[in-house]
Amino acid sequence: MLSALICVLALLTATAAPATGAPSGGPHSAGRGGTVVRTDHGLARGVPHGSYTTFEGLPYAAPPTGPLRWRAPAPAAAWHGVRDATTAAQRCVQMPAPGAGAVVGSEDCLYLNVTTPATTPEPAREKRPVLVWLHGGAFLGGSGGDYDTGRLAVRGDTVVVTVNYRLGIFGYFGHPGLGSAPPFGLADQQAALRWVRANAARFGGDPGNVTLFGESAGALGICAHLTSPTAAGLFQRALLQSGSCFMSFPRGALGPGTPAYEPFAPQRDVQTAGVEAARQLGCTAGDGDAVLACLRGQGTERLATAPLMQSFNRPAFGNGLLPVAPDRALAAGRFHRMPVLLGTNHDEMRMFVGLSLAAFPVLTEDDYRARLVEAFGPSAAAVEARYPAAHHPTRALAWAAVLTDRSLTCTTLAAGRAVAAHAPGVPLYGYRFSDPDAPVLSGLPASPGFPYGAAHGFEMPFLFPPFPTERPLTDEQRALSDRMVDYWTHFARTGDPNAPGAPVWPVLRPASSHAPSVQSLAPGPGGIRPVDAASAHHCSFWDRLPR
Repeated sequence: MLSALICVLALLTATAAPATGAPSGGPHSAGRGGTVVRTDHGLARGVPHGSYTTFEGLPYAAPPTGPLRWRAPAPAAAWHGVRDATTAAQRCVQMPAPGAGAVVGSEDCLYLNVTTPATTPEPAREKRPVLVWLHGGAFLGGSGGDYDTGRLAVRGDTVVVTVNYRLGIFGYFGHPGLGSAPPFGLADQQAALRWVRANAARFGGDPGNVTLFGESAGALGICAHLTSPTAAGLFQRALLQSGSCFMSFPRGALGPGTPAYEPFAPQRDVQTAGVEAARQLGCTAGDGDAVLACLRGQGTERLATAPLMQSFNRPAFGNGLLPVAPDRALAAGRFHRMPVLLGTNHDEMRMFVGLSLAAFPVLTEDDYRARLVEAFGPSAAAVEARYPAAHHPTRALAWAAVLTDRSLTCTTLAAGRAVAAHAPGVPLYGYRFSDPDAPVLSGLPASPGFPYGAAHGFEMPFLFPPFPTERPLTDEQRALSDRMVDYWTHFARTGDPNAPGAPVWPVLRPASSHAPSVQSLAPGPGGIRPVDAASAHHCSFWDRLPR
């Protein structure tokens, strides 16, 4: 069950979202009339969509196959003639869906997509801000091509880049024979940022004004780059959605018996797992080089199994890219100074709980108490006193509220405190996406009596419309979508989300107040306003509790 659950979490938004090159404006067929741009590797022809143009499947590194498997990304080869950039590349190899026989994706996957407005930039602003998107998917699934970025590009007058990066065992494998190799998936992301620095101006973007934004695992990647010495100068603003350097899950969060989750792992632990993987694959003879040669000779299908993929979805620290764990680096003030916007959704963990309810229902007081005891041990009684089941419509919703506050909302605010403590002059903003009736993402099971509310990932349709959901946005939700796009892109342009005519978004000052203000983002009159998320989510309680 655990394997299937994690697989669904990783693939939920990775397999159903519309590709960037398939916007709602109609079919994409550039033919010979498409826009041509000269990149630093050659000419590329994109697809015009009226108000914007997309360039898909542009290589930012060489295919990490054969002898390049489990190596830092190598430079992509130049090409002659005009490259057809009208179709997104294959996604990186994904963990197979439960019951699926065939591997999804390709190891030849280090490509990115660019969306740029069709209009000429205003003379006073020759280059547009650049947004680089890192997709989520638990470092096991997803693709840059899953997101339609036309709205961000046109309404926000920005250049938007989405990135593929290696996943699972292909992106986060370690072995003593590899020494202190960096997490390859994170190294891919930095290689993509170097491509952006070299090519942004060719698409009308400003290489000196790059915002790195991402959700879930994508936000964890941004946390890593904020604390990575090798990312210095590669981006100028950071926008983290539902993921921070301090995020973690307690035991049992994904179901009874599931282990606690920390998003980053010591290098030695990853290497130990690599030795065991080599043993399972029959690659044990000879020295380290011989073992690696054997492993690199394995077919993709032998490596892309659920057990092996799940064994390697935590980026390692203790290497040149991540010298120390990102949470420790952030707490010590060892991070790049830049404007930061970070936030969470009001009901984050309802998605995770909802996925597990069929197998692990939370129906009785005993069910709820057993979950608390497994997760919090001797602190379970204190948690139950703070979150009595009677104060929630159901015990399952009480359990989801506990996990939301402990694992995401309060850890994100704690990350904000660390930024404010060590960089008091750095612009810092927080948000909470709070739409209780957000459309449910396609693929989630219906659970009677268990509304998903503003669950994990439910802000995606508001930033990347259209997006696969059970129903379209309402008029009020479309208005919220416009406002969120304005906030996101204004932050990319200036380092401040406050846009003309929009409700004021206050600076987050968690170090100087017991009531730090984050911007609540919800539809309807009064839906956008500052709120005290720390009090609403009992963060002073969680800050005192042992982790």
